Amino acid sequence: MGEELLEIVNEKGEVIRTAKRSEIHGNNQLLHRVVHLLVFNSKGEILLQKRSMTKDVAPGKWDTSVGGHVGVGETLEEALRREMEEELGISVKDTTFLYSYIHTNPYESELVYTFKCTYNGPFKHNKEEIDDLRFWSISELQEVVGKGILSDNFEEELQRYIEYTSERRQR
Repeated sequence: MGEELLEIVNEKGEVIRTAKRSEIHGNNQLLHRVVHLLVFNSKGEILLQKRSMTKDVAPGKWDTSVGGHVGVGETLEEALRREMEEELGISVKDTTFLYSYIHTNPYESELVYTFKCTYNGPFKHNKEEIDDLRFWSISELQEVVGKGILSDNFEEELQRYIEYTSERRQR
């Protein structure tokens, strides 16, 4: 099996061309699509995954419940279902789209599409990619922001989620 191909997109998510993952990662001028799923339990806590030390992005950091690239020709929903199964061994039908945003760091730029669901388990996580799983309260997460425990991507995701829920309550 060859190297993963990804779609380079514009800010609207329109495909410009495809490229190898190794060309896209390491060049933050090339925007690519990813899906995130925030998995909440019935207590309102969010599931995070501790990324394996072998990952090229944020090794050993706590990160979004599910996150992954949108494959060439794949819809957001197809990518979300595939990543849920690959990372957590789950298939949740009832997911809700929340928002999208562009996340940029020195390594890469991603057009992120964030969804959420409620699911208490069980989980059968991919042990090659994920070292651990844990539910966190929002207040616990806010206490560790900036301390090198969470991935930079998830710290941005958390802030966006808090702003999103605050705006929704104000309506």
